[in-house]
Amino acid sequence: MNRRDFVRLGSLGMLGLALTDLPELQTQGQKKEAKAKFVIQLWMAGGPCHIDTFDPKPLAGADYCGPYTKPIETNVPGIQLCQTLPLLAKQADKFSIIRSFTHGNRGHETAAYIVQTGRLPAGDLVYPSLGAVVALKKGADYKGSLPPYITITNPLGRFSEAGFLGINYKPYPTTNDPNADQPTAQAKAGQGKAAASGGMAEKRSQEEKRLRDRRSLLESLDTLPAEREKDPEYRHMATFQEKAYDLILGEAKKAFDLSQEKEDLRNRYGRNRFGQSCLLARRLVELGVPFVTVNHGGWDTHKKHFERMAVMLPELDRGFSVLLEDLSQRGLLDSTIVVWYGEFGRTPKIEKDPPWNGGRHHFGDVFSAVVAGGGFKGGKVVGASDSRGEKVKERPVYPWDLNASLYQLLGIDPMGRLPHPHGCVAYVTPIAAGEVQSAGLLTEIM
Repeated sequence: MNRRDFVRLGSLGMLGLALTDLPELQTQGQKKEAKAKFVIQLWMAGGPCHIDTFDPKPLAGADYCGPYTKPIETNVPGIQLCQTLPLLAKQADKFSIIRSFTHGNRGHETAAYIVQTGRLPAGDLVYPSLGAVVALKKGADYKGSLPPYITITNPLGRFSEAGFLGINYKPYPTTNDPNADQPTAQAKAGQGKAAASGGMAEKRSQEEKRLRDRRSLLESLDTLPAEREKDPEYRHMATFQEKAYDLILGEAKKAFDLSQEKEDLRNRYGRNRFGQSCLLARRLVELGVPFVTVNHGGWDTHKKHFERMAVMLPELDRGFSVLLEDLSQRGLLDSTIVVWYGEFGRTPKIEKDPPWNGGRHHFGDVFSAVVAGGGFKGGKVVGASDSRGEKVKERPVYPWDLNASLYQLLGIDPMGRLPHPHGCVAYVTPIAAGEVQSAGLLTEIM
C-alpha cells in the first residue's frame, strides 16, 4: 500500500467504509477501455419535477401529483412514467432512470455547481464541469475543427464551467436558436416560403462574401516578417484564427445548417427550440464533438407550474424520444452517452396558496436523472424515492457517483488527477481523495 492509498484509507474509514472496500474502489477507478466517445447532456436549467416526469406518485394524492393521476406503462414491463411522456414510454428500453439522485442543496448556483462538477463547494477554488474535464481528457485525441465542448444555445451561466482549467476549456455557445431560421407561418405556403427561404440564403451568401473579401484584404496587408512565423504565440493566434474562419466559412459551418436535414425528421424532433437543439446535438456528435450540452431553461416554476408543464413536457417528450431513436438508428447510441437532469428537482407538494397559485419550489433532497447509451444499460431503474417523492428510500446516487460512472465509460480514470493551477493535487472526482460520502459507481446499469 502506497502513501496515497494509506491517506485515502483513513478518509474512507471516517465515512464508514471497511478496509475490504478499498480494493474494489481501486479496481473501479482503474482506467478501462472506453465504451463511450461522446456525451450529449440535456440540461434542464431551473430543475424539472421528478413526480411530473420519471417518478410518478399517483397514490400521493392531488396535493402532490396534481392533474397527473394516471401513470402510463412503458415498453419495459414494470416501469411506469408520468402520463406526460407517452413517446418516451415507447423508448424506455433505451434508457435507465435514477430515481434516487440527491445532494440536498436548494440554491440554483450551488446546486448547478454540485451536479455539473460532481463536487461540494469548498474555498475559493472552482473545479471544472463535466464537459470541461471531458474536453481536457479527450481533447488530445480529438482532431475536429469544431470546439470539443459546445453548448446549445447559451452557457450554463451559474458558475465558470471551465473552473481552474482556464479559458481553453470553456464551452463554445452557439447562441442562435436553431429553430429561428424557420419561415413564419404566413410564409410557409407556396411562393411565400420560397421567397423567404431564397431571401435568407441570399443574405447569408452576401455576408460570407464580405467576410471572405475582408480576410483577403487583411492577408494582403499583413507585412509581418517571416521570422514571426517562428513565434509560438503568433502561431497559436494564427491557428485560432483559422479555426474561427472555418466555423464561419468552412466545412464546420455545415454542422449548424439544419436545412440539410429532411423535413420529416425535423418535424419529428419538434419545430421548437428544444427539439431542434436535440437535432443539432446529434449532428455535432456525428461530426466527432466529444461533449455537447443542450441548455434548456424555463423549469424554475414557482408559479403556474402546470400551465408551464402543459407546454414544456410535450416538447421534452418529443425531442428527447426522437433523439434516442435517431441515435439508435444511426448506430451512434452505443458510443454516445445521453444524460438528462437539472440542478435539482421541484417540491413534491404543490404550493397552492397565493402568490404561488399552484407552483413547485426548489428541491434537492431527491429527484430524477436519466442516462442512456455509451455503455449504460436500458430498461432499468436505479434507486427509489418514498411514497410521496420526498426522501431517498433506497440506493442514493450522488452527483460525484454519476460523474465518476460517466468518466469510467468514457475511458477517463475517475481516480486520476487534474492539472491544478498552483501545483496542488486535484483529482478528477472527490471520491479519489475520500472527500465525500459515495454510494459507488452505477455498476448495476453499466
